[in-house]
Amino acid sequence: MKTETLYTQLNRLVPQLRWHIGRLGVIGKIGIGLLVATSVYFFSAVLPQESVLQKLKERAETLQIQALSKQAPGDNTESGKKMSGDQALQAFYDFFPRIDSSPFWIRELVRIAKKQNVELSSSEYRLVNESDARLARYEMILPVRGSYAQVRAFMADALEAVPAMAISAIAIKRENVTSEKLEVRLEINLYLNK
Repeated sequence: MKTETLYTQLNRLVPQLRWHIGRLGVIGKIGIGLLVATSVYFFSAVLPQESVLQKLKERAETLQIQALSKQAPGDNTESGKKMSGDQALQAFYDFFPRIDSSPFWIRELVRIAKKQNVELSSSEYRLVNESDARLARYEMILPVRGSYAQVRAFMADALEAVPAMAISAIAIKRENVTSEKLEVRLEINLYLNK
């Protein structure tokens, strides 16, 4: 009895819904389509990342607490001493890896790509070594292919493993709307100490 009532109500509702959709026009239908697409994107891509974001916030808070505990007042360790300008500048340059270590960092990026199941295509590399600068810049163009989550994890792991690296540009392309694979062109700068 309940299913018959449900079918009767649906049979009345469908013509009314068609009539309302017909009144919307082309722009209204596009608007409804965009609302549906953004809802699907929100529930499939944005909402699952909330837990990852929460874990990252908790990790950041933990690291801040650890950093504050290491810099307790009255601490006479090496980190608590003031450095002169030249010492601070030298410490800054010492942070960067040596210029001859670039093959190691490239292998590290390839290792991270394999770990995250990301495909690396033919990459381009160029060393920019300006004579008046103390740092050299190793410019890399990495064509990467994978899902959004894989590419994002690759970038996060790469930035964590190679701290002297910066992503200067990202270009994202998808073959079609239904394709899960993204084609991403990453322009990366690796800063090296001469």
